[in-house]
Amino acid sequence: MTLVAHVRDLRVEIDGRAIVDGVSLAAHAGRITALIGPSGSGKTTTGLALLGEYPAGAVVDGEVHTPAGPVGYIPQHPASVLNPARRVGALLADIAARHGGNRRERRHRTEEALRLAQIQDPAAVLRRFPHQLSGGQQQRVVLAQALLLGARVIVADEPTTGQDVLTKQGMVAELAVVAAQGIAVVLLSHDLGVVRELADEVVVMRDGRVVDRGPASSVLDGRVPEQPSAARAPRPPGQVRLEARNLTAWHRTTRGAVEVLSDIGVPVAAGECVALVGRSGSGKTTLGRCLAGLHRAYEGTVLLGGTPLPRSLRSRSRPELAAVQYVFQDAKAAFDEHRPVLDQVARSAVRLRGAAPAHARRTALSTLGEFGLGESLARRRPGELSGGELQRAAVARALLAEPQVLICDEITSGLDPATRATILDALARLRERDELSLVFITHDLAAAAVLADRIAVLDAGRIAESGPARRLLETPQHPVTQGLLSASLTQRA
Repeated sequence: MTLVAHVRDLRVEIDGRAIVDGVSLAAHAGRITALIGPSGSGKTTTGLALLGEYPAGAVVDGEVHTPAGPVGYIPQHPASVLNPARRVGALLADIAARHGGNRRERRHRTEEALRLAQIQDPAAVLRRFPHQLSGGQQQRVVLAQALLLGARVIVADEPTTGQDVLTKQGMVAELAVVAAQGIAVVLLSHDLGVVRELADEVVVMRDGRVVDRGPASSVLDGRVPEQPSAARAPRPPGQVRLEARNLTAWHRTTRGAVEVLSDIGVPVAAGECVALVGRSGSGKTTLGRCLAGLHRAYEGTVLLGGTPLPRSLRSRSRPELAAVQYVFQDAKAAFDEHRPVLDQVARSAVRLRGAAPAHARRTALSTLGEFGLGESLARRRPGELSGGELQRAAVARALLAEPQVLICDEITSGLDPATRATILDALARLRERDELSLVFITHDLAAAAVLADRIAVLDAGRIAESGPARRLLETPQHPVTQGLLSASLTQRA
């Protein structure tokens, strides 16, 4: 085996606290090494060390050796490495140009990289801006970037986060192809099914240290991927709180408007959870953004308590802003990296409800505590928290507005089972206690089964099937629903 990169005795400290302590790791050509462990275990910090990147203010000791060529990186939240002001085609054209060739050859290489990354319609994706893509599409564009760069090592941080099970299968296949081409892959993942299928070696981390390592077959023996839960019984129908009526939405591109949602109707009752599921790019996130006032390019109506809401967030009143809150998939990008998390969570109550600052901070600490985040964590800046900790803080911040409706966009993607369970349990309690309505955008059918009363399955911008969660999960009628369930069961087998 050819050693391509390695980390030896890596120690990373922030404010005297070791977030990685004595970690060693080897990446070999053509092999996949997986780092697993709970949120905050140090996986991402170790992976980023291969790119020479560390948290601000970190004190670093140990040895990191990488190849002379580039190290590719696929982050958990791909929007963070995509320039929002440039179309995908321009971003990839710059990379393709580094390897020479005429315009036609560069275009061919770019489209081929997108196809290898499981982009079904490369030409359409090249015309769009990153925000016009789903999280799964953004992830695959970043993989295409790494392939175009000619990286000898690729660090993949939760690369299947935010992807439906069918697209996830494609990403698994592509990473296997990447490794078969002699590229070393360092995979950071909570998804034991993906790790079991891909990894040659597994390194288990906890509290910044390696606690186990070895061949995947031996390390994963006895670690069973989470199984889908039985679907919950639907709540009795109540008064409609939020509703989309005849909603048709589009993205603007250089070739005009492209329709992404067509004649959507979705009601959400008080205390009800409606899950929006479907493949990446099916329109789920765009629908959620329309409901929240984050996407104004649509026709139709969004009503709150029977009253139409303004299309744009900027046109909504303070009570309307507080009433409908949105929790983003990329929690890191939603926080100001320079301010303590506690201050930002408390600010939601001050800004949207007029709460006194002292009272807001007490409420923020209490709410963060419900999500397992104590005061010492809350007083840190976002860069000092793990992805799972930040996601919990993002939910807490939205709840400080005391919303009537909470729109959750893939908030359980890429989380370890314990963190995922903490968030789902907290949301379930809030529904029962406060009659909170939830719009739950997810690829995680097991999470939808736990939380949702009703499920709407989207496909190519239309609702393919909708109804009570139990009925859809037990007796799906539409081929799209059947395919998602079949793939989910196969992956978890």
